[in-house]
Amino acid sequence: FAELHAAVAGLPVASSRVLPGLILRRDFAAYCPAGGDLRTVLVTEPLRPALAARGVQFAVDSEGQYQASLRWVARRTEALMKHLQSSNVKLLLSSVKQEEVVIYYAKLYGVSVVECLSSEEMALICEITGVSPYAPFGDNIHREITETAVATFCQPLLLGSKRCVHIGFTSVCAFQPHCLILCGPVDAVNEQHAAALQGAFTMLQQLFKRVDQ
Repeated sequence: FAELHAAVAGLPVASSRVLPGLILRRDFAAYCPAGGDLRTVLVTEPLRPALAARGVQFAVDSEGQYQASLRWVARRTEALMKHLQSSNVKLLLSSVKQEEVVIYYAKLYGVSVVECLSSEEMALICEITGVSPYAPFGDNIHREITETAVATFCQPLLLGSKRCVHIGFTSVCAFQPHCLILCGPVDAVNEQHAAALQGAFTMLQQLFKRVDQ
């Protein structure tokens, strides 16, 4: 339920509404408007390539080597973004914060980025879309990208003073997600309403389980 509702304080209760899709309570790290269905990739690791394997110390002997290493990272990151663009990927959903070089090339190649998604949000999106996170690095970063979801829309949404992302997916299951926007004069009222609704939904869920049995 936590991923399927958002609370907005300072508005009348009558302003509450239900929206199709999900509300991600963070702003775009990069926003490149695009029409139609959006091919979407989920990632759970930084897209900026590491200079050394985890646990291995990387040492440089000179400023020249250091700058050469940074250029290699930039070229590798750009190559990945070019590959995403050529694969018609328009949206990256990331559970980790991406480096500035990733955001720079994402904007350059027309790929929107939403980062710092929670594990619960990622799990819900995986359940809705049936896809697994994409692992870009390995022997061949230019391999075919098959782990993609389809977002039917993805756009900014202002809830009170907070900028959010409103996104809808083509679902592979019977579950068609909708998000409840709870409005109230203060946070405490919204919390009470959210708790009451969650309790009601839990009761209905248990009731339907008994009927199915």
